[in-house]
Order: sequence, then C-alpha cells, then structure tokens
Amino acid sequence: MKVFFRVLNYANRLPRRLAFFFLYSIIGIFFTTMNITLAKPMLDVLFNKTEKTVTISPKPDFQVSVSYITETFRHYFSKIVVEQGAFASLYFICVLICATMLLGNTFRYLERVIATKIRADLVKNMRMDFFSKITQMHIGYFNNSRKGDLISRFTNDVAEIENAVMNSLKSVLREPLMIIAYFIILFTISVKLTLFTMIVLPLTGGVLAEIIKRLKKQATGSQESLGRIVNILDETFGGMRVVNAFNARNFIISRLDKESSLYRTLSKAVAYKNELASPVSEILGTFIMAGIIIIGGTMVLGENPSIDASSFMLFLAVYAMIIQPAKNFSNGITSLQRGTASATRIFSIIDQQPLIKSKPDAIELKSFEKSIEFKNVSFAYDAHNVLENINLTIEKGKTLALVGPSGGGKSTLADLVPRFYDPVKGEVLLDGVSLVDYELESLRKQMGVVTQESILFNDTIYNNIAFGMPHVSEEDVIRAAKIANAHDFITQTEEGYQTYIGERGSKLSGGQRQRLSIARAVLKNPPILILDEATSALDSESEKLVQEALFNLMKNRTSIVIAHRLSTIQHADEIVVIQEGRIAERGSHEQLSAHNGIYRKLIDIQKTV
Repeated sequence: MKVFFRVLNYANRLPRRLAFFFLYSIIGIFFTTMNITLAKPMLDVLFNKTEKTVTISPKPDFQVSVSYITETFRHYFSKIVVEQGAFASLYFICVLICATMLLGNTFRYLERVIATKIRADLVKNMRMDFFSKITQMHIGYFNNSRKGDLISRFTNDVAEIENAVMNSLKSVLREPLMIIAYFIILFTISVKLTLFTMIVLPLTGGVLAEIIKRLKKQATGSQESLGRIVNILDETFGGMRVVNAFNARNFIISRLDKESSLYRTLSKAVAYKNELASPVSEILGTFIMAGIIIIGGTMVLGENPSIDASSFMLFLAVYAMIIQPAKNFSNGITSLQRGTASATRIFSIIDQQPLIKSKPDAIELKSFEKSIEFKNVSFAYDAHNVLENINLTIEKGKTLALVGPSGGGKSTLADLVPRFYDPVKGEVLLDGVSLVDYELESLRKQMGVVTQESILFNDTIYNNIAFGMPHVSEEDVIRAAKIANAHDFITQTEEGYQTYIGERGSKLSGGQRQRLSIARAVLKNPPILILDEATSALDSESEKLVQEALFNLMKNRTSIVIAHRLSTIQHADEIVVIQEGRIAERGSHEQLSAHNGIYRKLIDIQKTV
C-alpha cells in the first residue's frame, strides 16, 4: 500500500479530491442502501400485512440522524396505509425507490468524475516525472539500458498503473464502504445470521490473499518481458536495412518469437490467477448463502419464528448484493498488485540519482574567457581504463585536434568538457574553476556539439535548426543555414524550411543532415565547439561542403576536433595523438609530420588508401 499511496500523490489537489470522492461515495451508498431497505415495506404490502397491523406513528422532531429519516418514513408510510390503503402505499414506495435510485446514481457518477480527474492528472504527472528523470541521466546510462524497456515502462507500465488506480478507487476504497453499509442493514435484520456470515467470510479472504500474493512476481516478469519485446521492435525497425542486407529476417523473427512465447506464458499465468479470484469468491459466497438459507429457514419455519419471511427474504437479497462488491474488491486488489509491480519498475528509475548533476552551491558560468585545462585526468568504464593522466590546455580561440587509433579515448576526452561524464581522477578546469563547480545548464550553454551521426528529429527543417532555441527569429535561422552551406538545398525542397525530414532525417542525404546539424550549432553561437568525426561518413563532394561549413563555424571559437581524416585538421593550432588512453604525441601538423612517429604513420596509411 505504501507504493500505491506514493502513486496517488502524483494527482493534483489529492486531499481535496479524495475528500469529495469519499463524500460522493458515502452519499451514493446512503441512497443505494435506502433503496434496498424500501424492499421490506414493499414486501409487507405485497404480502398483505400492512393494513391489518399498521397504525399511524408519530412524526419525529428534526435532527441529523438515521433514526430521524427512518421515523419520518414510518410516519408518512403508515399514514398513507391507514388513510389511503395498500395501493397508495405501494405507489409511494415505488416513487421513493425511483428517487433514491436517481440520487444514488447521480452521486456515483460524480464520484467517478472525481476518480477520472485523479487518474488523468496522475498518469500525466507520473509520465512527466519519469521522462524528466530519464533526461537527467548521464550518457553512459543509455549505453547500459535498453531503449525498448524504457519505452515499455513509459507506456505499458504507466497504463497498468492507470488501470490499477481506477480499479482501486472504485473497488478497494469504495466497495468496503458499501460492504459495511450492507452489514449494518444485515445486523438490523438479524444479528444471529449476520454473525454467521462474518465468521465464514474470512475463509474467502484467506483464499484470495494467497492468490494475490502469487500474482505480483509474475506480473513483474510479464512487464519486463514486454519491455524486451519493445526493444527488439525498436532495434529491428531502426536497422531494417541491415536486417535485409544480411538476410537476418528469420533470425529476428526467432528472437521475437522466443520472447513473445515467454511473455505469453507469463501473461497466461497472471491472467489465470486474475480470473481465479472472481469465481473463487463467488463459489465460496454461494456456499455461505446455502448455509444462511438453512439456518434462516429454521428461524422462519420453526415453532417459534424469530424472523418473518419478508425480513428473511430481504436478508438474502442484501447478502446477495454483498457478493458483487466483495468480488469487485478482490478484483481491485488483484489489479492493485499488478499496478504495484509496474509502479515498482517506474520508481526504480525515478529513485535513481543522476551521476552528473549540479552542486547545491554551483556557480553560474556567464561567459568563457581564458582556457580549458585537463589536469591529471583519468577515466574508466566499469573498471576498464580509457584515459590515464591526461594533461592538456586549450587557450580561448584555439583549435585542438585529437587523432589516433579507434578506441584510444578521443571521444571520451571530448565528452568530459560538457560533463557528459566526470573524471574518476583529476579534474577539468574552465577559466581555472573545476567544471563540477559550475551550474550544469549554464556550462552546456557555452558549448556546441556536432557528431559523426547527425541527430535530427521527425520535424521540419526549421524546427531542427532551432531545436532547443524557441525564441530565435526566422532571419537568424536562415543566416545559420547559409553559414552551414545548407540554405540552397533547403530552398529546393518542396516546402522549404517547413519541409518535414522524416524519422532521424531519413528524407535527406548524409551531407544534408550534417549541414543541418552544423546550422543548429551556428545558431546556438557557442564560444566552445566540439566536432566529433563530423565528416568521416560523407562522400568527397559532401565532405567538401561540410568542411567549408565547419571552417565557417569554427571562426573565432575554441574548438576541439576529433578526426580520422588528417587532411581536415592540418589547420589546428595543436594536434594531440591519443593512443591507449595516453598522450603519445603532440604538436603542429608540420612538427608531427617531420617526426617519424604515430602521426606520420597515420599520414602514410591514408596516402596509400
């Protein structure tokens, strides 16, 4: 229940809404039980017992109590019976039944409106909290997590919680009130019969509790399996070109079939236990009903009857009405367990603390003035050393190029500057202050990143260039596109800057996508620029256009350039060769070319390719 109440706290104005929910529930239950109690005088009229025995009862003085309501009813009912006869009293009861039914259902509707408001707000707020926490995670988190599982938690798990909240509000919170109201009526009819039902009902509760206990673990496994299915779909749809090229269709189908079979097995187990709760409660309820009929029958048919036939019939009717809310309650508990399993998966993400975050007393970085310095920096992924004892200084306005074999740590070194990661040893300084002392958002405002893979979104060209910058003007966007050599091809598209580019820019060529990424960086106008293999995946013609755009972008900026094509970084103020996480060589293009080292060998290799 602790998890459930934490889920409820995501709803807006929860105390006020729960108060109204219970108020409407109580009023609705009151009119519903009134409707039931009217069956007794109706049966007395039909059994022709009223006219012979009824005398006009006195009208009670007003007071806020149940007895005032019942005494007022007896006064008017007895008056109608005595003065107008049985048929008039029957009409009177029928009118009251219709009125109480109308009022009962009206308040039940209002109760469900409140429940719907709680559910809608809760789902929206929980999804936004989950998404907000995910976006705070460091880059390495997404390397270790399956996107499909995260998507499944965002969609399927939250949907399961949504169902659980509605069922719990209607069944777990409301139905006990209804059951209590019914038992009050039963006690007023016969204490002996009611005590018998209360003794045997815990048997039903014990059986249902055991079913529910076994449900939660399988529900968790089912949701995890569904997350893996979504992950397979995401990878397949994103890599369909590779699937077809390697004739891997049957392999992918086999993977999905295996996971789907596991999900089917777990889902069936959950469904079996879920569906078992209702018939078990109904069967046990029927056995109890049979016992009540036997005991009650002896009380009605004995030599000295302790209960009349109409009262006993009303008792049976009321007890039969308890079975449905009891079934609803058990189904609600079952749904609540499934929702709790899903909520646990959601909270396992929400409760994680981001590894990269701003300190409470972080400094706002307003501008970059002097230099970036790597001071005895080391870094490791899962105890695997990637960088060791790096010492570098990049003066403002200078260009530093990082080259070397793949896997040497170049990209990791660059990722330390915008704090995608933090060093495990040493520190990175900006203007003499450690990066961890700066407020994270203000730090990243000073930087622009262009990567080998162009990260674009299924939106218009205009919105991709202006991504994250909602207040820029159209003139600024066009100016950025011109600097990035993108304006000409944009104007040739069907709708110009309002052309949709498809998922991940699939409607554009590689060079066009890269130039949009560069235009985005130009528009941000950052003083620090990080270029990670920005031209390595392009053909010669596209590379020429992109390289020209990059030169335009790098003017008057501090740049860190990672490149395999050495021809693109000959202009760099300093070139650093990274090998196996260490600085192997450093100097200008001319200096390193003249030295018979790693850089010279890389030049010779590229000349022969």
